[in-house]
Amino acid sequence: MWSHTQNPGPPDTAGGKMSSLPRRAKVKVQTVVSKDEFSSFSELSSASEDDKEDSAWEPQKKVPRSRKLPASKESKLKRAPRVKKNTLQTKDGSEGVAVKEELDSSVPIADVDLEDRKNKLETVQTLKTAKMKRKNSAQSPSARRTKKLKADEETNKASSLESGNNSTETPSTSATWEGGCKKEESEDDFTCSQSPLKKVKTEMCPQGQPVRFPANANNIKEEVEMNWDIVQVLSERTDIELWVCANIIRLFNDDNTIPFIIRYRKELINNLDADSLREVQQTLEELRAVAKKTYNTIQKIKKEGKMSECLLKALLNCKTFEELEHVSAPYKTGSKGTKAQRAKQLGLEGAARTLLENPGDLNLLSYIRPNVKGLSALQDIETGVQHILADMIAKDKDTLDFIRKLCQNRYICIQSSLAKVSSKKVNEKDVDKFLLYQNFSCNIRNIQHHQILAINRGENLKILTVKVNISDGVKNEFCRWCIQNRWRPRGFARPELMKILYNSLDDSFKRLIYPLLCREFRAKLTSDAEKESVMMFGRNLRQLLLTSPVPGRTLMGVDPGYKHGCKLAIISPTSQILHTDVVYLHCGQGFREAEKIKRLLLNFNCSTVVIGNGTACRETEAYFADLIMKNYFAPLDIVYCIVSEAGASVYSVSPEANKEMPGLDPNLRSAVSIARRVQDPLAELVKIEPKHIGVGMYQLPGPGTHRYSHDVSQTLLKATLDSVVEECVSFVGVDINICSEVLLRHIAGLNANRAKNIIEWREKNGPFINREQLKKVKGLGPKSFQQCAGFIRVNQDYIRTFCSSQQTESAGEKRGVAVASSAGVEVTNEKQSKKKSKTAANAVLKPNPLDQTCIHPESYDIAMRFLSFVGGTLCEIGKPEMQQKINSLLEKEGIEKTAERLPTTVHTLQVIIDGLSQPESFDFRTDFDKPDFKRSIVCLEDLQVGTVLTGKVENATLFGIFVDIGVGRSGLIPIRNVTEAKLSKTKKRRSLGLGPGERVEVRVLNIDIPRSRITLDLIRVL
Repeated sequence: MWSHTQNPGPPDTAGGKMSSLPRRAKVKVQTVVSKDEFSSFSELSSASEDDKEDSAWEPQKKVPRSRKLPASKESKLKRAPRVKKNTLQTKDGSEGVAVKEELDSSVPIADVDLEDRKNKLETVQTLKTAKMKRKNSAQSPSARRTKKLKADEETNKASSLESGNNSTETPSTSATWEGGCKKEESEDDFTCSQSPLKKVKTEMCPQGQPVRFPANANNIKEEVEMNWDIVQVLSERTDIELWVCANIIRLFNDDNTIPFIIRYRKELINNLDADSLREVQQTLEELRAVAKKTYNTIQKIKKEGKMSECLLKALLNCKTFEELEHVSAPYKTGSKGTKAQRAKQLGLEGAARTLLENPGDLNLLSYIRPNVKGLSALQDIETGVQHILADMIAKDKDTLDFIRKLCQNRYICIQSSLAKVSSKKVNEKDVDKFLLYQNFSCNIRNIQHHQILAINRGENLKILTVKVNISDGVKNEFCRWCIQNRWRPRGFARPELMKILYNSLDDSFKRLIYPLLCREFRAKLTSDAEKESVMMFGRNLRQLLLTSPVPGRTLMGVDPGYKHGCKLAIISPTSQILHTDVVYLHCGQGFREAEKIKRLLLNFNCSTVVIGNGTACRETEAYFADLIMKNYFAPLDIVYCIVSEAGASVYSVSPEANKEMPGLDPNLRSAVSIARRVQDPLAELVKIEPKHIGVGMYQLPGPGTHRYSHDVSQTLLKATLDSVVEECVSFVGVDINICSEVLLRHIAGLNANRAKNIIEWREKNGPFINREQLKKVKGLGPKSFQQCAGFIRVNQDYIRTFCSSQQTESAGEKRGVAVASSAGVEVTNEKQSKKKSKTAANAVLKPNPLDQTCIHPESYDIAMRFLSFVGGTLCEIGKPEMQQKINSLLEKEGIEKTAERLPTTVHTLQVIIDGLSQPESFDFRTDFDKPDFKRSIVCLEDLQVGTVLTGKVENATLFGIFVDIGVGRSGLIPIRNVTEAKLSKTKKRRSLGLGPGERVEVRVLNIDIPRSRITLDLIRVL
């Protein structure tokens, strides 16, 4: 590999002159390259390959890294980014991924090419012996860092074949950060150009606005190398800039979590939102899975001795599982082999190549062997040559790229029809559910995601047959292009040979290329539909988790039921269970039970009732609404709301619920959970597995064609929903001294074990005084601390109370020690030193008011400097005076100039400003919608077409929005009625969608009472 790093000389000398090249060192450090230097490398790359290898700059790159000089403090303050090492650790820690500037273009999967270059370097080495030794010792760990395949004969051939293309390659740089080429200051981390509080390795991505270098500046070396650049492909598939994709890969390689990146590394990802970042992460994992499977396939084929140069190249070009399957299928164990392989075994490959390269010399009659099957007649030989040519055409990268591009501009449709199956095998009700798709046809560019999932479901149930239809015009244009361009013979070909070529093209398209295209189209449509469905689920879940809490109220939770009664639970404003009971409202005892309910509400001064939306919900709602209208609960002014009880029954029988509410009947636990969902939705819903919360498309009422619980990848679904929960909990933040273990384990950087260790430490040592104490918790290393610290709060009022009581106790202890020492108590020096160290450790523990904010500990130095700029103190955090001082400074200088003075980035400064100006008890969920409290209801029969109502979004899907308008049945706003103009500016987001909990104004368009269906039109979002 080729790797250039920073120049040991001053930055201004790295202008690309040849005299500076001998000082370039091949070290394991990520570099920053100025534009002049980058252009000099481009000029250098235009020289011949021999010159580069023999005398240019590679042998001179081996200068040892130990000669680097420390940088001055001034340079530390001036530079925006910090130097990035080029070895990133993958998430599983299995192997380092070397990030180097390397030669662009096709790279063989084995590092045989690297070994060849090393051997050449040794033969032309002109440096001193001492440098030679240091060079070899520095190179050996670098060679071990990339995954190597066995260097057998086939790979050697492939590497020699690939090395022929190096003359057109240009050196590239992986640097995406701003600034010139500078000396490495130290291997420690720096945050926003400032020294850290404690010198620990945290993460490898610098802060500061990245520079958008050319595409070949973003090369990142992966664990398994392919003939395509992962940054380039990721950028194409996600439609995100190259430099952003390169930064994202490095951030994920360094085990950074999505909440941490979104809040504290915004400048590196160009302000992407969490959903976009999650989408990039999923695409990156897909590409790496393809590369890993390719590696395994190559190993397997090599083991069987079937590898060839062409096959290796074709495998390394694969970007999707479908392509990989297409190329590797004939070489699978137990495969009979393709028609082309059988023809090659008969020795007809030479004839096929001669037909293309020198058709005038081809004499097919000379291949006839009367006693050999497949060679006995001229027609057999023509067929064999045709099969070989068809296989060559179908495996050719340029040919496949052309047909794919051609299909993008042509009409390709997907069709579904009723399968010819016996009625015994398929239920008639299931057949009726797919009535819409029994004679269905749609352009693949226009088909909706929910339609794809429905078609796939019908196909899996053997109710529908599906096919992709490619027009004959595409085939004709493809054949014409092949004959005139890619597969045109290099000499005059007789008519009978041209006929073989035409037949080969026809056979290749029908038998090999068309099925491949169909598989690719279907796979992409399904993948996109799955992703969008899961993303919709994630958006709904986020909206539900961030529902505004209703603190400070005593609530009565009601889990409705008929035969087994309605379960009641009254909880205090701090979520403690005050009382549980069962009442039978729908068994003729309603009046008698009303007395009990009234007595409970008066005794506990409870004026809010929360009803679960399960069985008997509407009857229970009518019961309470009737009593409220009669003013039965006077003097209390009772209001009620209805919440989703999805997942409450699952949670009530879980070990977590048993641990939290031991000895309580599971049915009563459900009522407790229902009440707590209004008091603090996030804290309660995180206890339930996300897919049971009921905001996915498969939870909808209606026809089975929209129940997609098993139509999407369960792995993708779980990963996305867990990520959304982590994002929500982290952004809301938790008070480390009062939060539950369940809530804590969803903080970025933490897991079940770390959360358990934190709780155990808290129980053993008392409350956390500051964030620094988290480092003392077992299993919480520097990386975990870095990821979670910004999302953990330490309530200062609580700590002040605790510290004052501790000081009183310590004063008493000191007096006791003084009395004991005066009485002549002897203590050994060793024990004294231990006690001193303990006292010293406790003396260091001081509360830090910044620990109650969203400011990350890595930015505390910058926050203190900013406070000195505005003339504020730590005691004023969250107070109106602080807000006034910040506003006056920003009015004078503006945020950009202030960030330059500190120095830091604008995004980091914005986080600091938010943290200093937000009140101590700030909760951004208050900006979201609260539950809809009511006193009366409306019936379905009371509705009329044209009536304007207000409602609450219950669920969002890919085909429409379900709105609860309080009539016992949700109405549907078709997705075509949700336009950008009807959404408020704050709601104009990427999906153009509405989420659960949002209040909307709607108009009734249609009422179908027999089918209980209401169609609505969106007027506006409230």
